[in-house]
Amino acid sequence: MIIGGIQKLSLIDYPGHSAAVIFTVGCNFRCGYCHDAELVLPERHPTAMPIEDVFNFLQKRQGKLDAVVVCGGEPTIHDDLPEFIHSIKQLGFLVKLDSNGTRPDMLSKIIANNDVDFIAMDIKGPLWKYSTIASRPVDGDAIKNSISLIIKSGVDHEFRTTVVKELLDVKDFDEIGKMVNGAERFALQKFMPAKTLNPQFTRKFAYSDAEMETIRKKMSKYVKMCVVR
Repeated sequence: MIIGGIQKLSLIDYPGHSAAVIFTVGCNFRCGYCHDAELVLPERHPTAMPIEDVFNFLQKRQGKLDAVVVCGGEPTIHDDLPEFIHSIKQLGFLVKLDSNGTRPDMLSKIIANNDVDFIAMDIKGPLWKYSTIASRPVDGDAIKNSISLIIKSGVDHEFRTTVVKELLDVKDFDEIGKMVNGAERFALQKFMPAKTLNPQFTRKFAYSDAEMETIRKKMSKYVKMCVVR
């Protein structure tokens, strides 16, 4: 694992629980609107946090925090992720994993080990837009397999989309809804044109609150709960 750092306390990253957030370095996507360029691009984060420092910190938080969130970057690009999560779980924490869903084999192994309590998966858009949004070739079957695996797993889950007006039309959410049909929860994340991986996205636009509510109502036909944040 390559660890970029730890947020020692979050009350929002794991719904209903206090959590520490562990950030892994590196990602197989290059989404222009990403706010975490220093985690996506390893050359911008040359100094990794030693694994022993991570576990020293977590051991001191046993009984004080409910959970640990593992996010990135993209955690599943690291082959030792299952062992890393298992070690966290052995300390007695709930574990939430954030992923882009490109490695269903990795997700399957972690789920089979009963080492994850919550999975959040990013949905970039309709499958035909994925490679454009991610700025990388994307295996659509892997995305579909991960979605199906998560929904059928019995693990608490959330799918989520960052809504950038220039990338996604309102009608795209019928296709997205069909992709995640039957999911427990879907979050629509309003794009904020601040620091972004591609500086051009600082000039992109967000949907209005009224437009986001229209999209929320559309998505609510497909999932049990849809929220805007």
